[in-house]
Amino acid sequence: MRLRRYSPFFCTRMARIGWITTDLFNLSSYQRYGSVQNPLHPCAKNICVFDALNNLVYMYTILRNILFLFAPEWVHYFSMNCLKWLCYIPFVKKLLAWNFTTDNKQLSRELFGLSFKNPVGLAAGFDKNALYLNELEVLGFGFIEIGTVTPKPQEGNDKPRLFRLPKDKALINRMGFNNHGVKVVAERLREWHAVNNKSANARSPFTTHHSPLIIGGNIGKNKITPNEEAWRDYEICFRELFDCVDYFVVNVSSPNTPGLRELQEKDSLRKILSHLQTINRLKNFPRPLLLKIAPDLTQEQIDDVIELAMEIKLDGLVASNTTISRAGLATPDSRLSAIGAGGVSGKPLACRATEIVDYIYQKTNGQLPVIASGGIFTAADAREKLNAGAALVQVWTGFIYEGPGIVKRICKELLS
Repeated sequence: MRLRRYSPFFCTRMARIGWITTDLFNLSSYQRYGSVQNPLHPCAKNICVFDALNNLVYMYTILRNILFLFAPEWVHYFSMNCLKWLCYIPFVKKLLAWNFTTDNKQLSRELFGLSFKNPVGLAAGFDKNALYLNELEVLGFGFIEIGTVTPKPQEGNDKPRLFRLPKDKALINRMGFNNHGVKVVAERLREWHAVNNKSANARSPFTTHHSPLIIGGNIGKNKITPNEEAWRDYEICFRELFDCVDYFVVNVSSPNTPGLRELQEKDSLRKILSHLQTINRLKNFPRPLLLKIAPDLTQEQIDDVIELAMEIKLDGLVASNTTISRAGLATPDSRLSAIGAGGVSGKPLACRATEIVDYIYQKTNGQLPVIASGGIFTAADAREKLNAGAALVQVWTGFIYEGPGIVKRICKELLS
């Protein structure tokens, strides 16, 4: 009898599916009896389920193992569209909100004249086109940063352009500002505000009817726009989104648009930011204006950013974007070479992001608020950033690895 040969790739996937099946058996025990017994170890003691949140963590671990068998970008849209479909059912949406949100006034933060219901937000790049605001609100986020948005729609870089590094709890992306264009995104935001009965023009610190979910607008330039004309792209996005978002973040630090990081130089930055501030100050209710910086900046470059931010009275900084460094990664060099260019996010960024937050806080005596982003997976990670001087924190890669319960777990532990 001839034995059929299977590829190592096929065998690996079948082995992982077998392991997942065992976990699903365990999960059924969780759900039916409140305990689990490993069928491979009959003498093992039962493990009690202490609360629903731990059960959800276990469920997501199993689901993540299945989802990680597929392409990351496809999984992103598949997962969010499934969540969107579930949220169309009112009682399911309420059940999800009950499971994933934490309402406690002790978590609220007042910053930029805005009221944040909790300090945990979602960083730009996850909901580029403002497609999933209702769904993300259900998951308990205190604020969502949409974008990066550009004046004209663009496809971004060629696929594949998003890669997982499970050994490092990291991602590499070279998305390239793929988005539907600022006009489409602005219209979508106006519709969202109308449906949710929220006034897009009532974002003044002198009013009391801010949106429960704060929306930030992360803006950038089109790939085809030369750096000398970049200020025009930022102006277009700023004007178009002005009545739709609560605050702005200027993105000149993505490593995935050729030449973009050159705009972090002091003279280039001054031209863009001063122009936006001039427009902003002519408005009845100016929007908070922040700058997102790269973790790869030298101390001298960070000093230049701080000096400029104080000079033109920026409202704050976001620290930090993804890094082009591959230092210290556990993922084999062969795999990294096969992936190629892109920015690393996740755990490898944690220490550097904290260092930058701490440096900015010390350098400015806390006068320049910082939203911390980079390597936040747990409440301990969030607390580390807050203790370093961050006013708020943002998750992205941690959301992928830890699952939809990440905000509630962080908020719950921050309260304790």
